[in-house]
Amino acid sequence: MHSAGLVARPSSLIFPVTEPGICAPAHTGAPAAVSLPAPLSILDDPQEWAQFSRPGAGGRGAVESSLVIEGMTCAACALRIEEVLLAVPGVSGARVSAASHRATVLWLPGKAQPSDWFGAIRKAGYAALPANDIHASEQRRLERHKALWRWLLAGFCMMQVMMYAYPAYVARPGDLTAEMEQLLRWASWVLSLPVMLFSCGPFFRNALRDLSQRRISMDLPVALGVAITFAVSTAGTFDPQGIFGREVYFDSLTMFVFFLLSGRWLELCLRDRTAGALEAAMNRMPDAVQRQRADGTFESVTARRLLPGDIIRVLPGQAFAADGTIVSGDTLVDQALLTGESLPLARPVGASVVAGSHNLAAAVQVRVERTGDATRFAQIVALMQSAASTRPHIAQLADRIARPFLLAVLLAAALSCAFWWTRDPGHALMVAVAVLVVTCPCALSLATPVAMLAGAGSLARAGVLVRRLQALETLSGIDSIVFDKTGTLTRDAMVVRVVDMRQGMAPGQVLHMAAALAQHSLHPVSRALVLAAAQSERPTGYRARGVVEVAGQGVHGLLMPSAGATPAGRLRLGSEAFCGAPPPQPGAGHTCLSDESGWLASFELVQQVRQDASATVAALRQDGIAVFILSGDDKHAALQVAGQLGIVNVQAGCTPDAKLAFLRGLQRQGRRVAMVGDGLNDAPVLAGADVSFAFGQAVPLAQSQADFCVLGEQLVRVVQTLRLARRTMRIVRQNLGWALVYNLACVPLAVLGWLPAWLAGLGMAASSLVVVLNAARLAGSLQVQGSA
Repeated sequence: MHSAGLVARPSSLIFPVTEPGICAPAHTGAPAAVSLPAPLSILDDPQEWAQFSRPGAGGRGAVESSLVIEGMTCAACALRIEEVLLAVPGVSGARVSAASHRATVLWLPGKAQPSDWFGAIRKAGYAALPANDIHASEQRRLERHKALWRWLLAGFCMMQVMMYAYPAYVARPGDLTAEMEQLLRWASWVLSLPVMLFSCGPFFRNALRDLSQRRISMDLPVALGVAITFAVSTAGTFDPQGIFGREVYFDSLTMFVFFLLSGRWLELCLRDRTAGALEAAMNRMPDAVQRQRADGTFESVTARRLLPGDIIRVLPGQAFAADGTIVSGDTLVDQALLTGESLPLARPVGASVVAGSHNLAAAVQVRVERTGDATRFAQIVALMQSAASTRPHIAQLADRIARPFLLAVLLAAALSCAFWWTRDPGHALMVAVAVLVVTCPCALSLATPVAMLAGAGSLARAGVLVRRLQALETLSGIDSIVFDKTGTLTRDAMVVRVVDMRQGMAPGQVLHMAAALAQHSLHPVSRALVLAAAQSERPTGYRARGVVEVAGQGVHGLLMPSAGATPAGRLRLGSEAFCGAPPPQPGAGHTCLSDESGWLASFELVQQVRQDASATVAALRQDGIAVFILSGDDKHAALQVAGQLGIVNVQAGCTPDAKLAFLRGLQRQGRRVAMVGDGLNDAPVLAGADVSFAFGQAVPLAQSQADFCVLGEQLVRVVQTLRLARRTMRIVRQNLGWALVYNLACVPLAVLGWLPAWLAGLGMAASSLVVVLNAARLAGSLQVQGSA
């Protein structure tokens, strides 16, 4: 022996995903996808492709479909699939991510059909599945299962071959007879056959596929290296006196394959983990639901047959299949994945529920209001799918480099082999193998996308959806944040801050008097007074009769005190003019209460600032971010909120156009600006900012112009997202730096023949694994405390 040798949502869709001779995901050594009997033409039925498609951006009847691609091994594969899709008539756009194995196709139904571009993908040698088809999840399970078996077989054979190689390493001249040495070689050859035929199968099939289509991918250098090593070792076994000599490298061959499969197996597990948020969201929808018939009984139907107005029964442990309102029963609902809320939420009769959330406590009946693409769940999944198939600018650069880099790898290997051939043909081939293996640009291609996908997955689990992965890169470099006030820094509700009353009256008393009138009105001020009274000390109660509301002015009615209370008659609650009260201080937001004798009390109300707004602003300042308020409200209201939060940069009374002009002014000063708004009237300024946030509760997600959608009510998610973006880009730079240093250090050693091929294989596997493990650090929980 020679010591220096080479070492979703379930649907009825069923269709074939592969055909004989087309390989399955060689990225992990997975098997070919299971062939199914139905033809691709079934996909042309609108009821079928609607399950993985939605209306495309820009209108004009375009449709956007999401796919899971099997068989990709690198960025060159992603670029090839994009080229194939764009060549199909009627396909106007395509995005493919090698890191997430997902694709988005934009096509026109009148000019193309799904079978056209599904067929084009298959013809190119890859398999495609609808992103929310049940077979996509099943295929991922089979992929992991077969990859594990390939890895285990390679490990077992490696240990056995190393056992047979050991005597050659330690034996002194004359210890081993020629017959014994030949027997050990034959045993090693036999044990290497399963590794070549089974463990290495995907490498060879993908390499042949690439060559047949006149292109290359990262499996080609690996396949060449493995084939050359086995050929040289076989020649040494069968013809020890031949041109390649008697040296064999079976121990190094099996070791290399084991190292490579180890890295790819762990990479597959970590990729599945970072994509877990999207898979978890898509798998939350139930297979079937119980719909009420006209006679009051229930029947089992698929979720896509539901219509607005249907009554469905949802049992504990089941997911809600549509947005709706509870009409019978009280329960607790888990919607952590949809809103980031970690605690179960109470949902009594009359409360709304959203598709994808889980019923926890009791059986309830729900009136369906929105189904399919109209649900909030569908909008969330659409955003996550879009983010999973996008490639940041820095990743696109690495992808463009990958293809010419692979050509350079093949050229360098050929030149190295030619240089060493005249001295020792066997050694020359092993040098070429080392060059082929050590320079494979897996780590370079994975450096950016795996980190950004891990960051996006962590944000999704916290209730922050990333619309574009590129936004993480942009967000990491901002120096200013502009907040809309109403609905963003503040809640819709108002709170009573100051109570001023006639001498002899108590604050709690006048609050309850006002609340007796206010409870007959739905005005936000009335609701704030009722809430304040409920939270105050409890005096003798009041009740009001004959209450009349005068639009835009207030309410009046007869106040009836309980026994022992101060006598009261007809009271008015509303504006100063309506109540005949003296005018307040300029700009103050007062509501007055008066009786037959005149002014009785004044209540100063302010908009309720979000509970975590102060902590958010303080954390942004700690991170060196300038904070601005941009509001359409009057100056007094804006300054009031700014004063509570310690913000000095305030612009009030702004129209949407004025907001955009102010933002452009900041950008002309050289600032990189993030905008945070509720999305209702902020679309222009959200689109104009360098990067933007929208609180998803306030606006349909599909219409949002924001790069990030915060699904819950926690403003601190903005700080967490900023810090995660900065951390993500640090990890991206670390990954790129590692990939560059690894290649710069190892390539010269391989060319000079100083790097054994088995060690080159270990380095290649380790470099990819380091990149993926480094990115996996982003998959933990978001941190609020500490600096960025």
